[in-house]
Amino acid sequence: MKKLSYACGISDKPLIGMTIGDMFDQTVDRYPDNDALIVRHQHIRYTYRQLREKVDECAKALLALGLEKGDRLGVWAPNCAEWTITQLATSKIGVIQVNINPSYRLHELEYALNQSGCKAIVTADQFKTSKYTEMIYELAPELYVCEPGQLKAEKVPDLRTVVRLHTEPSSGMYTWSEMLSHAEHATDEQLAEIQGSLFFDEAINIQYTSGTTGYPKGATLSHHNILNNGYLVTEIMKFTDQDRLIIPVPLYHCFGMVMGNLGCIAQGATMIYPSEGFEPAAVLEAVEVESATALYGVPTMFIAELEHPDFNNYDLSSLRTGIMAGSPCPVEVMKQVNDLMNMKEVEIAYGMTETSPVSTQTRHDAPLEKRVSTVGRVLPHTEIKIIDPETGQVVPVGEKGELCTRGYCVMLGYWNDPEKTKAAIDEARWMHTGDLATMDEDGYFNIVGRIKDMVIRGGENVYPREIEEFLYGHPKISDVQVIGVPDPKYGEEIMAWVKLKEGETATADEIKAYCQGHIAHYKIPRYVKFTADFPMTVTGKIRKVEMREVSIKELGLTEADNIQTA
Repeated sequence: MKKLSYACGISDKPLIGMTIGDMFDQTVDRYPDNDALIVRHQHIRYTYRQLREKVDECAKALLALGLEKGDRLGVWAPNCAEWTITQLATSKIGVIQVNINPSYRLHELEYALNQSGCKAIVTADQFKTSKYTEMIYELAPELYVCEPGQLKAEKVPDLRTVVRLHTEPSSGMYTWSEMLSHAEHATDEQLAEIQGSLFFDEAINIQYTSGTTGYPKGATLSHHNILNNGYLVTEIMKFTDQDRLIIPVPLYHCFGMVMGNLGCIAQGATMIYPSEGFEPAAVLEAVEVESATALYGVPTMFIAELEHPDFNNYDLSSLRTGIMAGSPCPVEVMKQVNDLMNMKEVEIAYGMTETSPVSTQTRHDAPLEKRVSTVGRVLPHTEIKIIDPETGQVVPVGEKGELCTRGYCVMLGYWNDPEKTKAAIDEARWMHTGDLATMDEDGYFNIVGRIKDMVIRGGENVYPREIEEFLYGHPKISDVQVIGVPDPKYGEEIMAWVKLKEGETATADEIKAYCQGHIAHYKIPRYVKFTADFPMTVTGKIRKVEMREVSIKELGLTEADNIQTA
């Protein structure tokens, strides 16, 4: 009988059965003088004791402004201290924090606020080219004539309170300090009573997934979901209260707020934000100056750090571990991070927002090949199976299929969207990821692509990840992404977008010649486009949908794209 692709994470460590607020207080009591939060671009350094003072002040202020358990509060800002203070404050009073993507434009903001029914929003003034204050006034011009906290807007009818992260006052909005001044109207006893009434299975966070079609879906996560995921991820990394983690990934995403913030808080470790948004030099400097022991990032971030012209001038000897995740991790990049950045215990994690996010993770004591070329083994207290998407049957070990996850980490559902929830989570509570994966005899998983990303060329199933991994071995290539584009003869053809290392030049024929005789002829890219950058989300995920649209236009393939198929 063939062994099936099913794994269950066994553990002698129980899950944490408490709310985020209670866990935070427990950590503060245990490590009051440990560095808790360092925000280098704001020149802020808080111990755990100091951070609790800020969190409790914010929680009481929100109560005084009329926010109640179950209300939704949006946060629309890049990485900053106020983001994390709000995250922890809402967890203490049962207000559901809605993470709003810093790159959202006006119509996306309007959708998120209305779909979640946000009663309040904490917003930055601006970030990069996004002028948040201007956009909010455009969305709710009634702010010009209302008192702060008294908004009644036609386009966002649920929104009452806007808190602007700026020292200058604005019509109809509170500044952060003005909002905090309301804390004197609530008592410590009121806060303790409300915090004590919360239960860990209740919703505490809504994260909008970036879906390739239609409007984003609001993945609704509980205290239990995200606190335990952050805890287990850092347990596997052997975190202690002495670890110091650089978090350059955006907080609005699970990578930052769960694996970063909550992972540190569960262990009494230090959260360090090097800059508002990702800047490779700021990351490298923060590692050296703060004697960081761990670093997070998506592959494109690690590539940018390794290729920084001053890379060799930074002392990275304090680093021990870290995580590369968020998108497929090239084997060659993992090896460089392992060797050149002193991250001998660096790990890969895989998951999705709907699973809080991590389902699999490599272990520091695994063989090198398993650590750099797989996404690891199943997390404790989690189940994974790989199924045939057509039949739903679990496939034998080694065969490709859709990865499904079940356990404490699976979201409560999509906010106010039972139909999409039902389409994603089946009756047995398995979350269907849409990712194609394999499992080997030792229980290690590989992600080979998205079901929707798979290219079918002349009847052959082609997995872009396989070609990308091969091309990463080319000495001139810094980064590469492979997509399918329409073709009248084969249905689809292979196209590679190639980013060359600095100072290098190459031709399309040279790239194709590198492939000849080494990969199957039908996997060799017909089209090669050289690019300086890839279109990507703020979290560093490559937008292959946008790449395909650009390629169809540039290659004149619109007619082929319009050919109807069964």
